[in-house]
Amino acid sequence: MEDSTGYSILRNPRLNKGSAFTQEERDKYGLQGMLPEAVETIETQIVRIQEQLENFEKPINQYIFLMQLLENNETLFFKTITSDPAKFLPLVYTPTVGEACQKFGQVTRRPRGLYLSINQKDHIKEILRNWPEKDVRFTVVTDGGRILGLGDLGIFGLGIPIGKLVLYTSCGGVPPEYTLPIVLDVGTNNEEFLNDPLYPGLKCKRIRGKEFDDFVAAFVEAMNEVFPKICIQWEDFPGVDAIKILNTYKEKVCTFNDDIQGTAAIATAGFISISRLMEKRFIDQHFLFLGAGAAAFGIADMLVKKFQRDGLTREEALNQIWMFDVNGLLVKSRTDLVEHQFDFAHDSDPCTDFAEAVLKIKPTAIVGVSTVGGAFNQQVIENMSAVNERPIIFPYSNPTSHSECTAEQAYNWSKGKAIFASGSPFAPVKYQGKIFTPGQGNNVFIFPALGLAIFATEAKRVTDDILLTAAEAVAEQVCLADFEKGLIYPNVTDILKVSVNVAVKVAEDIFNSGLAGVERPENISDFIKSKMYIPKYK
Repeated sequence: MEDSTGYSILRNPRLNKGSAFTQEERDKYGLQGMLPEAVETIETQIVRIQEQLENFEKPINQYIFLMQLLENNETLFFKTITSDPAKFLPLVYTPTVGEACQKFGQVTRRPRGLYLSINQKDHIKEILRNWPEKDVRFTVVTDGGRILGLGDLGIFGLGIPIGKLVLYTSCGGVPPEYTLPIVLDVGTNNEEFLNDPLYPGLKCKRIRGKEFDDFVAAFVEAMNEVFPKICIQWEDFPGVDAIKILNTYKEKVCTFNDDIQGTAAIATAGFISISRLMEKRFIDQHFLFLGAGAAAFGIADMLVKKFQRDGLTREEALNQIWMFDVNGLLVKSRTDLVEHQFDFAHDSDPCTDFAEAVLKIKPTAIVGVSTVGGAFNQQVIENMSAVNERPIIFPYSNPTSHSECTAEQAYNWSKGKAIFASGSPFAPVKYQGKIFTPGQGNNVFIFPALGLAIFATEAKRVTDDILLTAAEAVAEQVCLADFEKGLIYPNVTDILKVSVNVAVKVAEDIFNSGLAGVERPENISDFIKSKMYIPKYK
């Protein structure tokens, strides 16, 4: 236990065991009298944590309590989260983390992560070296510009990287000491913050353009110099910046964007899973997107890769995917398209009514990434049911108020025929005596497993092929019994088991691609498991 003794051990979250210190340890480290007499197991401590949590009615207060536990006893925190993922993940990440970010100034207790201001652009390396851990492998970084569906939260967006990295450990087994949450402070356009004397970030409008790009470039260079094995995950940057940053760096360093690529992988996993369980070929699917922003193109690009992996040419693959934005179908005669939309624009007559577009294109699946709540109206669902025996309805926008339709609407309007999955969680729906369990496309099945594979293999890049492999591996783990209940994704209760299986497949891909920084082991599964963090007292 290093040289720490007594009081300092109890103040170190990585060393602290609280009431679980044995009498021998209490003698050895000068802890006698610092703790009550009883020596408890970690299981007893979890029972106490659960009882204490029940004193708080509001999820935000449960979040604060759990974050204080993380600052006090890291092992007990992660053991608690993994003891019941379905219960605890919504408290430490979505949906509660959104409110935590909005109130970050009031709820934060002890600094956890780094704040990098654009004014410190020439000193990033020195600041990174202030972090106590010298071998950081993962950073989740945001500029707070587009936090969930909540908009610009400035430096309070740091709550998202903190929450994401908790999931790397609790759902993927990445050891917590290798993770570092970061927020880039480039100002905020949030008027409330700009006028708030207690807002601790830069008090100026967001700095954009070349100055912003140069700051990001300096950050990427500094991260890779100070932490040579780093993987940078970009999170909740405004759409245009998100695409630009990803395209600039994905071929140069180990990096990915969860909003674009993680979302794409989990959506693709859902479609693969549906095709497999309906015993249909994936290449027979046709997709119509509502929304043509970063998320839509992330999913569409991955679907193209999957079509190609299954034998179609790129041109054939593009013909299976249509998009519809505020000005209607993406067709070649439109003059308002931007460069990344050209590939998905078709030779067709214009159409500005989405329900009509469904009848015209006859997609097997509609994907909502528009953030327009209720956009999949009754006519849309009925038209999908008219052209499909089992219409696939994917309203992927978050939060729930932005979802293109609810699970209840999809099942009712399709007369129970819909295969449904959403970005936001929905409760089970009863329709004509049958219970349907709505699927939720949660990136938690992708990025922690990806993180574990990258950590174990010391991967040099994160390619689209690696993400597609992750999607296929998630889809493989849904069985027919799950599908009959309406599930197209694994159960979150099995998240660690799912993550290990996904990480093994991804690691194989990394070794096969020549992207690994370590020698290929004889048994990849054993190798992956040997690298995992297990929350137990040492």
